[in-house]
Amino acid sequence: MSNMRTVVLGTVSNEGIPNVSYAPFVIDEAKNIYIFVSKLSVHTSNLQANGKASVMLIEDEAKSKQIFARKRVTYSCHGTVVEKNNPQWEHIANQFDQRFGNIIYIFRNLPDFDIFKFTPYEGLFVMDFGAAYQINADDLNHLVDITEQGESETEK
Repeated sequence: MSNMRTVVLGTVSNEGIPNVSYAPFVIDEAKNIYIFVSKLSVHTSNLQANGKASVMLIEDEAKSKQIFARKRVTYSCHGTVVEKNNPQWEHIANQFDQRFGNIIYIFRNLPDFDIFKFTPYEGLFVMDFGAAYQINADDLNHLVDITEQGESETEK
């Protein structure tokens, strides 16, 4: 999944109206996911309102052996804006530039674009039929096999 360039993003408004979208992303060593998005988008408005998000990385349909069992990881996250005056903003913007090229130069200079940081607090990793693993925030690399009532544990 390291070759994936976009994340599927689920957000919800304060009125409870769900929205699904996608965005290119970068990820840090702690598995925080970052997106660079316009303030004009529905998902940005939802995130600014309540910070609730679900993000999913999913195997390409064309590469999947079984369309009903695409490999995927889904995280429930807290989303927060990385402020432009935060030194982390420049570091993350540089990662976007390296990964996605010249378009990021334009985004960096537009006042209506923000970087959001998603901090996972739980997740689910599905490898195939009968191969699903719970992910806990305490250790995002530690997988608990939920198909075997949690008896099997592994590192990812």
